[in-house]
Amino acid sequence: MKILVVGAGAVGGYFGGRLLEKGEDVTFLVREKRKKQLEATGLVIKSVHGDAVLQPSLITSGQQVEAYDVILLSMKAYHLEAAIADCMPYVGPQTMVVPLLNGISHVNKLVTAFDEKNVLGGLCFVEATLDSEGSIVQTSGIHDLVFGERIGEQTERVLKLAEVFDGTKSNFVLSENINRDMWHKYLFIATLAGVTTLFRSPIGPIREDYLGAATIKDTLHEVAAVMRSVDAPIAENIVQLNWDKLHSIEAGMKSSMQRDMEKGLSVEADHFFGYLLGIAANKEISVPTLEKIYANLRIYDGQ
Repeated sequence: MKILVVGAGAVGGYFGGRLLEKGEDVTFLVREKRKKQLEATGLVIKSVHGDAVLQPSLITSGQQVEAYDVILLSMKAYHLEAAIADCMPYVGPQTMVVPLLNGISHVNKLVTAFDEKNVLGGLCFVEATLDSEGSIVQTSGIHDLVFGERIGEQTERVLKLAEVFDGTKSNFVLSENINRDMWHKYLFIATLAGVTTLFRSPIGPIREDYLGAATIKDTLHEVAAVMRSVDAPIAENIVQLNWDKLHSIEAGMKSSMQRDMEKGLSVEADHFFGYLLGIAANKEISVPTLEKIYANLRIYDGQ
């Protein structure tokens, strides 16, 4: 399969790089500045799972226009509209678009831009960032990409895609219920991002402080309540599952949103929390912790 990775940042560069390392036909659609950087240095991965220096195929928007079999979308939500416009010429009737963004609201935007059948579900768990030289630094044991048909079937095309993804140095997992998995990830990452940005701390010190732990629990309950109000397919015990998960991950783990704040970059406040608060207001659900998290991010972003 011909694979187009939109963006070669921490997420797209890591998973696309692992596929390229395996020998798959991978091209990266990047901005001119990133293209020049990668041409000079190669795609450099520094990872606890093994380092790599790769020479990727690179294009910028409008170059070498053809339909790809698979497109991986790995940008931040605030770059989604520009990314849709950039990759539109590369989407054909049979193209599978696999978004790796956090949250849910982007799915409707992709379906509107493309066709319902083009858009699969997807998510990833990876602690990765770009260093000052543009290298991808991946620092934890978790490096999972989960994908699947939103219709919940194991179709011929998604099984073929699973074969292509198999055998890399990262974990590509074919989900039996990607819609549930995306909502579950949303709840987990909204909580992790919310509390780590609120307290400007990795998860360990927050969960060890009794008020920090209470904030974690309040966030979990509020997000779950909002999701249940729109009949999201989340497990009955999802709060306990995520509480346990947040207490099992490495104490030094930071959310990507916290890392963005440390670099002075924009954050996905509206995509993560504005969306949830909109539902809460419509459903008249009290979410005081989410309001504080959202206010913190808005003030940081100067909104």
